[in-house]
Amino acid sequence: MDMNDMILVSVDDHNIEPPEAFIRHYPEREKDQAPRIIDKDGKEVWVWNGQIYPTIGLNAVVGRPRSEYGVEPTRYEQLRPGTFDPKARVDDMNANGVLASLNFPTFPSFAGGNFIKAAQTGAAEAALTAVRAYNDWHLQEWCGTIPGRMIPLILLPLWDMPETLREMDRMAKLGVHAVSFPDNPAMAGLPSLHNAYWEPFWKKCCDLKMVLNCHIGTGSQAMHASDETPIDAWITTMPMSISNSAADWLFASFWKRYPDLRMALSEGGIGWIPYLLERADFTYEHHREWTFSNFGEERPSDVFKRHIITCFIDDQFGLKSLDYMNTDMVCYEADYPHSDTLWPNCPEYLWASLHWLEPAVIDKLTHLNALREYSFDPFTLRGGRENCTVSALREEGRHVDVSPRENLGGLKTDSMNLIGEARRPVTSGEIKAMFASA
Repeated sequence: MDMNDMILVSVDDHNIEPPEAFIRHYPEREKDQAPRIIDKDGKEVWVWNGQIYPTIGLNAVVGRPRSEYGVEPTRYEQLRPGTFDPKARVDDMNANGVLASLNFPTFPSFAGGNFIKAAQTGAAEAALTAVRAYNDWHLQEWCGTIPGRMIPLILLPLWDMPETLREMDRMAKLGVHAVSFPDNPAMAGLPSLHNAYWEPFWKKCCDLKMVLNCHIGTGSQAMHASDETPIDAWITTMPMSISNSAADWLFASFWKRYPDLRMALSEGGIGWIPYLLERADFTYEHHREWTFSNFGEERPSDVFKRHIITCFIDDQFGLKSLDYMNTDMVCYEADYPHSDTLWPNCPEYLWASLHWLEPAVIDKLTHLNALREYSFDPFTLRGGRENCTVSALREEGRHVDVSPRENLGGLKTDSMNLIGEARRPVTSGEIKAMFASA
């Protein structure tokens, strides 16, 4: 086996909704209420329910020189078309040797947080309509334009359990097996994981074989150490910030009642997981006599390995620690078009990290686990596995220009316009200020 023989399925990427996405899927009489793009002070922003939502460029810097990363771009003309156009996305996937991709939303936030907040402040009906429109666009256009390349991932009206269950049934009939869910719903103003409110939801996920996908930052947030701290520190710890939520999920009682339930820690990496499991097992053995946790004959690590999917971008330490995890529940992610993505060289980076593993293990990590857990079969539509490898896809995408595109749309390029001519580390405070003013 060599790099070109790999079959890559990414369980964490992102779509940037095109300007007309919601309008096309709103009821005719309500189209004027749909989320839409407007021009505000030279920036393209979303407007919905009387609120302005900025487009933040770190969501879509793929294809630009790393020196130009920042909260820009702020206009679609500055984006690589593969961020918002499904045909162009598949071209970029081919050039990157990636067969299939699961995509989180952008404007709604990864778990639909903007819709959840609107519902909690009196706009529940408007939020429900927006959720349904997003799901219809995502399934019919994003996933449906070129079948077999996008794994559908839907949003849910989580503030309303009956409507949540109805939307799950509606989407399941169309072949959906993945939902986006806050990593800590309590931090999103919803009942905690341990609340009985979620019991029908856990059951429905099992009945419909839907995986819960919990992206970093959808509940618990990575904290900035101080405003003076170099932003590199925050970027470093951001993936593993989901560890607090992971522990919360791990010690929940519902796993016993729903043995078929599956959830994913999306964009969290894997290198830190062996210690989390070691610590969880120690905590259980050392403290259970007064905490009254009860895993029966099992340990917390056994529950984690059976129920929780993890994923990695470029994680050599994690791959060397697979003996402490379950290789049937580890998947690959490309994180296109975010700033961590290694596009268009994902196969090269990945092969350098895992080439020493047995081919059977490589196949699990790169695609078999994902296809099994997400009930997705791209091989049939593409006429067999031989048409799904890195080499086969790159042959299809040989026409794609992957060279860095500098200064798109006349974009300022001076280190995010933060530091002028002085070349010094960008701080957390400066980044927070940029987000606040975007």
